[in-house]
Amino acid sequence: MTVDLRTDLRLVVFDVDGTLVDSQHDIVASMRAAFEVLGRPAPDRETMLSVVGLSLPQAMAILAPGLTEAELTGLVEGYRASWGGGRAASPLFPGALAVLDALAAQDELLLAVATGKSRRGLEKLLTAHELRKRFVSLQVADDHPSKPHPSMLMAALAETGVEAHRAVMVGDTEFDMQMGRAAGLATIGVTWGYHPRARLQDADLLIDDFAQLEDALERIWRG
Repeated sequence: MTVDLRTDLRLVVFDVDGTLVDSQHDIVASMRAAFEVLGRPAPDRETMLSVVGLSLPQAMAILAPGLTEAELTGLVEGYRASWGGGRAASPLFPGALAVLDALAAQDELLLAVATGKSRRGLEKLLTAHELRKRFVSLQVADDHPSKPHPSMLMAALAETGVEAHRAVMVGDTEFDMQMGRAAGLATIGVTWGYHPRARLQDADLLIDDFAQLEDALERIWRG
């Protein structure tokens, strides 16, 4: 089909951890390893997962308030050094690959990523799951302020030429929803991730399964 770039192009931006991949086991293991190196007790699992979505320094500062700058740096470096630990890449959530393929096959639709991961970590994950070709824009923590600052989404819009009202942010945390709203995007919250449904109430729509995503997108764009 012929696409009118001024009117037809749309963009769907995905968070990664808790949205596309179930990385909770890697996150918790790396957090515990980092705190062990620092000689401090690690927070409980629920608390660690509550900051997923933030860039690593911001997340660590919340989990361990009162650290010196050197201690915070050590905690961040300890986390990065332990990430993966030779384990296989975090698994995709059920249905993720099929939906990404279906969306990527639509000529007028572009896909992007906005994540608190580093570029190295994201590229490693995309390579492991052979996902790289599906995304036209990759926005990572290395290049932007932490979520919920809208910088990642503004960059994705600029790279793709899509207007904000024709773009949607899909994520599992309130930080994703806040970021989307700050950038003028519609938002879809997924309930299988790391923030409970109650923290996603600002989303335009909530979905409980990847199979519901295409219908949710159509509802937003029709509206």
